[in-house]
Amino acid sequence: MSEAGLLDYLVRDDSLVWARRGDGIVGFGEVARFTARGAERFDGARRWWDAIGRAAVVRNPLGWPGTGPAAFATIAFDATSTWPSTLVVPRLIVGRRGDESWLTVISDDPDADLSVESAEAELALLLEEGSLEHELGSGGTLQPGRISDEEHVAAVAAGVEAIRAGDLTKLVLARDAVAELDEPVAVAQVLRELALRYSDCWTYSVRGLVGATPEMLVRVTGTTAQARVLAGTLDRATAPAGDAGYADRVLAGDEKQRHEHQLAIDSLTRQLGPLVDTMTAPAEPFVLQLPNVWHLASDVEAQLTLHDDGRTPSALDLAEVLHPTAAVCGTPTEEAAALIRRLEGMDRGPYAGPVGWVDAAGNGEFGIALRGGVVEDPRHVRLYAGGGIVSASEPEAELAETWAKMRPMREALGI
Repeated sequence: MSEAGLLDYLVRDDSLVWARRGDGIVGFGEVARFTARGAERFDGARRWWDAIGRAAVVRNPLGWPGTGPAAFATIAFDATSTWPSTLVVPRLIVGRRGDESWLTVISDDPDADLSVESAEAELALLLEEGSLEHELGSGGTLQPGRISDEEHVAAVAAGVEAIRAGDLTKLVLARDAVAELDEPVAVAQVLRELALRYSDCWTYSVRGLVGATPEMLVRVTGTTAQARVLAGTLDRATAPAGDAGYADRVLAGDEKQRHEHQLAIDSLTRQLGPLVDTMTAPAEPFVLQLPNVWHLASDVEAQLTLHDDGRTPSALDLAEVLHPTAAVCGTPTEEAAALIRRLEGMDRGPYAGPVGWVDAAGNGEFGIALRGGVVEDPRHVRLYAGGGIVSASEPEAELAETWAKMRPMREALGI
């Protein structure tokens, strides 16, 4: 594998992708799929994946996270969503982690040729068939989605009023927009652009959901769980030239932004607490610099508690426990979720829901589906963005923040 790592394999529009800085996994083809809607979507997915794991005959001499059987997943944000939460088991998986790389072949045919030579030949053919026919910059326009700018501003104002009335402490409100493209979208090229421009983010593609998220909901490696929490945003386009300390002063030094961030940290540690033996959360957040925005960020790490059967919670288990976080829903969660349904005016679908992968041993990575969109057809991609609302929020500023957060996808689409 070259220095570009998994970028070399992002050549097919139908690939399943989870990648960061050239590491991660890319899936090709499909052996099995599970879909569900409603409040039982997590439980159904977990039972289906556990059954797959129990039935599988696995030859895996490596034993690394992500080797052996693995499923890519996208879970709807809300139990009332019409979006089908989906787990997909690919036919082939190419993986890379640092200097380590691997190829996994999966089949539901007991007589299939699972040799390394056969798998490599199949992969070579798939890569040859893949192409980057459409060049970046084919053009298009961004049209209003289900929610107009004016409707979003009004929703934020109503949310601020509810917070000031004491109904809740924080609320996250989102909006959408539709990219109408001059040429059919080249998903592989979009993913490559996102991976190159936003190398600190996790680039993902599962069942038409594509993007590059800066926020790790949970990563499970053996008995260790990690999360990256983001809350508090500053648009880099507003920064004065030559002011090196601008982000630290205006973002990290802002009471409203730090309050919003602390609510997100408190929410995560409260939900994770009963499932872990030890947990490390930083006393102070750091400023994460991305090409379009700065975020207040904190990395949390915990050691998972063993069940009576000697197992620890899987990545899918923890994704259910932690979703939705205060960073994408609000505080308290139930009150915020109810107000989102009343004020937001749209079905979020997979936006702000868990997206990532899980293997048969329970290892996995789930990001929060941010900075992305859904390919609804070859010429239409629906983009989503939102922001955290607290009592000091200004509706027009929150609207501007959503435009800044749509910039990664707009750039990758050539708009």
